[in-house]
Amino acid sequence: MKIFYNITWVKVTLWSVLLALLSGAETFGEPNAADLLGKWILIPKESSDVDLFKTVSLEFEEVSNDRVVLTERWGRRRHHEEKLDLTMSGEVNEFSIDHKVFASNVFMGLRRPVGEVRKISAQWVVPYRVLQLEEQYGILSSQGRSDFVSSSTIALDDTGTRLTWSIQRPTRPVDQPLVFQLKREGYREAYYMDMKPDWEIDGLLPEQAALITLQGVVNEQGPLLYFIYPETWDFRFTDEIFEYYEEHKQFTFTKINTLRRALQLLGDKVEKYVVWDKEVRTSLIVAFTVAGLEDAIVVSEDLIPLVEEFGLQKVEDFRGRFTGQSDFEIYQWAYEEYWDRCNKDYIVWMGGEHGNRMKPGVADFGMYHECFFTDLSTDSDDPDETDEYHLADRLFSEMNQMGMCFGWHSYKKDRERDHVKLASSHVIRVSGLHTLPNMSFNTQVPLTPGFEFKNNHNIEPGKTYKPENKVYITAVQTDSLGIGAWTRPGRGEIPYAWQVTQNWLWMGPSMLEMFYSQATPNDLFIGGLSGPGYMYSKAIPLEHLPMVVDKSREMMEELDLNIFEIMDYSEGASVEGNPDLPKSVIDIYYDGMPEVIGFLNGYAPAYTFTNRDGRPMLSYDYYMAPGRPIDEVRADLLELAAINEKRPYFMLMHVRQWSDIKRVKNILDGLGPAFEVVPLDVFLKMAGEEPTFEEYTRPEGE
Repeated sequence: MKIFYNITWVKVTLWSVLLALLSGAETFGEPNAADLLGKWILIPKESSDVDLFKTVSLEFEEVSNDRVVLTERWGRRRHHEEKLDLTMSGEVNEFSIDHKVFASNVFMGLRRPVGEVRKISAQWVVPYRVLQLEEQYGILSSQGRSDFVSSSTIALDDTGTRLTWSIQRPTRPVDQPLVFQLKREGYREAYYMDMKPDWEIDGLLPEQAALITLQGVVNEQGPLLYFIYPETWDFRFTDEIFEYYEEHKQFTFTKINTLRRALQLLGDKVEKYVVWDKEVRTSLIVAFTVAGLEDAIVVSEDLIPLVEEFGLQKVEDFRGRFTGQSDFEIYQWAYEEYWDRCNKDYIVWMGGEHGNRMKPGVADFGMYHECFFTDLSTDSDDPDETDEYHLADRLFSEMNQMGMCFGWHSYKKDRERDHVKLASSHVIRVSGLHTLPNMSFNTQVPLTPGFEFKNNHNIEPGKTYKPENKVYITAVQTDSLGIGAWTRPGRGEIPYAWQVTQNWLWMGPSMLEMFYSQATPNDLFIGGLSGPGYMYSKAIPLEHLPMVVDKSREMMEELDLNIFEIMDYSEGASVEGNPDLPKSVIDIYYDGMPEVIGFLNGYAPAYTFTNRDGRPMLSYDYYMAPGRPIDEVRADLLELAAINEKRPYFMLMHVRQWSDIKRVKNILDGLGPAFEVVPLDVFLKMAGEEPTFEEYTRPEGE
């Protein structure tokens, strides 16, 4: 007995698919036959499996109201293809079956009867947008011959970049149709490479720096080259973003294994190179500036024969140019030579590692924006670096307000607080990661049409949140979604707050889309730090702070955020310094962000506490260092709760980015029934309703 599934249900399902595909068709413009012409290739991650052939394509050679000529091609080298010349309006078209292969499911024991005919009726459901094919042909199985029918729908989406080819057969379960997502050939086709964990000048740095600058050049023409960095890289999401682009953004990637192969495939997009001196590390940083201005790649002396083999022309050679010179002298020369040509909205501090190492992950993005590159000291108190400090100050002063500083300070020359303080004093935002990779690629991948950022809020409007007599604790992970903690074990098992880098809204919108799409109900996003980027509010001239807050508010609204975090080490280190905020600064945040339900302050513990109309500002009461033993962390929390004996007690805890959520959960689970872990927004709402903290703001002028 043969089993046939309900064909009526199948057709209803097809129509529901069509309606979904056409829901945005009004944005597509006037239907045009040319929109379908050309070759459409498979998006494997979004399609049914194609068994042996691995891929399938459709190529439209002619499209009109009365006729469609297309070729189905299954596979590449090992392939099967059929050309269909279809007369429209429901007429029966007959095609001789000249091969037995049952192409869509070759691993099923089915074959077609060679010599018989394949009958196809074709019609436009929506002209030049949705094509319907009804097919009849014989099929041979182990039990003999039977008549076979199939219904196909080929629908063009509202962006004109994707075809959905659905195949329904009455013999197939209705919830398992064959669905192939195809994109126009050439659309979002890119290359990728695996980077190695070797960033030594006498190791792989020369080759990998050349690759990163090649990325900076070729990605000016679109997102073409992407790198997957090793697990030891600070920014741990490169493989996950790569997979997201494959599965949700219609990218298909071809792997490249060597610099030589990269030049073979992409060398037609680059014409120039600049030589840096391996004996003078700073020459590489200056070379990045030249590379961005000249669309060149940087090479060390030993790579010159390779790039000249591919016809690249030398535009600058720094071998011996800076021998014996200090960093200040080198950057002063670069300032005089290149600064006027550089973008004044963006600058790159190529700091971090020093000595024989460099991790220039953000160099491609700096090139994309034609930035000036440096790693000048920003320590005003170091008498040995006075000249560097003054030049750094001059660079920031000559940038446009609200500009961006990509990269990071040099671990050798100064401290984080020096760097961010100086930038903030000139109203420059810091994007603090020199290892931030692939941004010349990520910035060009837009949000999915219709995507809106939706946070997992826990507060119900109009509901009163009255706390009980217990210790309420909430965990916040900062440092740009924990840099890599998002992918660590345990996410979603307990309420957790994640500080979002708001500038990714334009720097890498689809990166943020990925995080929002992956968030569990227990993942809550918050804004920070201090501004639309990393800034110190006390270092920002007070007259400019409202502008900074207003820009933060604008981005928070788009990202659906209603909690904001402030951190300020402009007056010294986390413990010895003064991380607290004066009333004049606090007033600006409250006035400028009326929708915010609460504010956080600090990184390590801080001491600013206030409450205005049920909207509290709380400082961290505990900093969970990643290396502290679990039992000692638990003892710290119990002791802190014993010292703060009033109930309810609201314990705000900052978790450093290298801690995974399972570790945090293990600690919190052992605290006993007197503690309750709650979402951050509920925590703030209860703290605003029944504040048991003592209000403190730093006295003005202290």
